[in-house]
Amino acid sequence: MFQFKQFSIKQDRCAMKVGTDGVLLGAWTPINHNPFSILDVGAGTGIIALMLAQRTHAEQIDALEIDEEAYEQTVENFENSPWSDRLFCFHAGLDEFIEEPEDEYDLIVSNPPFYAEDYKTESEQRDLARFQDAMPFEELIEAADLLLSENGIFALIIPFKEEEKFIALTKESELYPIKITRVKGTPKSEIKRSLLAFSRNESPEIEIDELIIEIDRHIYTPEYIELTKEFYLKM
Repeated sequence: MFQFKQFSIKQDRCAMKVGTDGVLLGAWTPINHNPFSILDVGAGTGIIALMLAQRTHAEQIDALEIDEEAYEQTVENFENSPWSDRLFCFHAGLDEFIEEPEDEYDLIVSNPPFYAEDYKTESEQRDLARFQDAMPFEELIEAADLLLSENGIFALIIPFKEEEKFIALTKESELYPIKITRVKGTPKSEIKRSLLAFSRNESPEIEIDELIIEIDRHIYTPEYIELTKEFYLKM
């Protein structure tokens, strides 16, 4: 059980446990356009959807999860939260979900599986959660293009080394970056992750910054504390 300030996450049945990437995306995702409807692609434990339920007044928060165990866990986490009436999880893959799209979403978020390397581990469930072949970037962008409302925002976290390629792919679908935050573990480590937000409207001024998580082991930067203090118990 992972306890946050306003909700808790059970994760014993999920291959992908609560991690910094999910918390970063849930806390960082732009919501100043007041989204009415949100879609979390590849819910895992449901953490990102739950964080967005806490941060927004969105009336419809849908999540997608293909793995049965993770899906059941997400449903449980949603039902045990203060916002159970606004949260719903579909047990489906992205390809099935977009076959008959019923809704547009004002905000689409994803912490996609991203080990593109060719090795596999012994756990098939963990592989499905980790490997990019479970959800190629192209498929994710195609879905965002199809499901995003006119003034919607598409936000995700990916390895920094994939940033340039991803932005080039989104441009082909006429989705344009509006905000980019590059994440480093410590001041001396290299950039590891990119938080990206896209919109259908090309922005003349892309907001670009950098976030450092720790100054030293378990000594967090003021920026990281500011970003996550509404969630973590000890921040």
